[in-house]
Amino acid sequence: MHTQRRPLGPEKTLGLLEASVVHQEGALLALNKPPGLPVLGQPGELSLDALLPVLRRRLGLPAELHVVKAPARECSGLVLLSSCYHTTKKLQQFFTKARQRGQYPATYCAVTVGVPAEAEGEIRTGLSWQQQGDTAMVVPVPAPGCHSLARKEVKITLTRYRVLGARGGCALLQLQPKTAFPEQLQVHLTLLLCPALGDHEHSSRVGSVLGVPFLLTPEAAPTRTQVLDEELLSQLGLSLQQIRHLPLHIHLQELVLPKGPLYAPPPPHFLRTLRCLGLPECPTAAGGSPPHSALPAH
Repeated sequence: MHTQRRPLGPEKTLGLLEASVVHQEGALLALNKPPGLPVLGQPGELSLDALLPVLRRRLGLPAELHVVKAPARECSGLVLLSSCYHTTKKLQQFFTKARQRGQYPATYCAVTVGVPAEAEGEIRTGLSWQQQGDTAMVVPVPAPGCHSLARKEVKITLTRYRVLGARGGCALLQLQPKTAFPEQLQVHLTLLLCPALGDHEHSSRVGSVLGVPFLLTPEAAPTRTQVLDEELLSQLGLSLQQIRHLPLHIHLQELVLPKGPLYAPPPPHFLRTLRCLGLPECPTAAGGSPPHSALPAH
């Protein structure tokens, strides 16, 4: 049985976070966040930010913690926290300069439903928020005009991807975003016609006719629980009712810092999926991720 997407209570979430510390040095603390936990929640919502004061006391840390870098709500993986304002600013500048130099300080792994046509490449597109009825959603804008870019209504986004393994119509991908936009990785994967497993927001934009995938417009594809075929459900040991609780399989596994990389192993549901599908494990920096994911130390 896969981890459920149903939210945990504050006490269980704190316990998970306490047990998920992967690095602690000086002002820096790194955690391995579970999927579904927002970093900044709505008022009254359980979020990492709301839990930080209690977590700090439990870990015996003297100063307040700030979030330096973190994956989105539905993603799992590395959250970098700092108890020193100057350290926070220095690291944020380091990440910005690294991207400006054409380097990729963050590496994600993802399980996709579908296998990209090319073994590696780049997804580059404009992204913007679009109102669909009562909800705002992130949509691709393939050819944005100069005015929409100048007014910052559309942002040009880029993700580099590499297929690490494929089996039974699914794939394990390494993803390295050069830009940051909400839901960027999920939308980029749909443009590859390979939505992430557990993506209940964007996967409906990939249709299929006689087994051949094609892209639907956001207007023609309302948000719904991901549809998986019977064979894949059987491999994953899931019933139709359980799909809507399937977590998103996108994990921030590596961040390169000035002193070198930090690594967080994928969560149990992700590892179980890899075993069920016969896909390889996500490589670590020490265990063979490609040299382009490393940045020089400063």
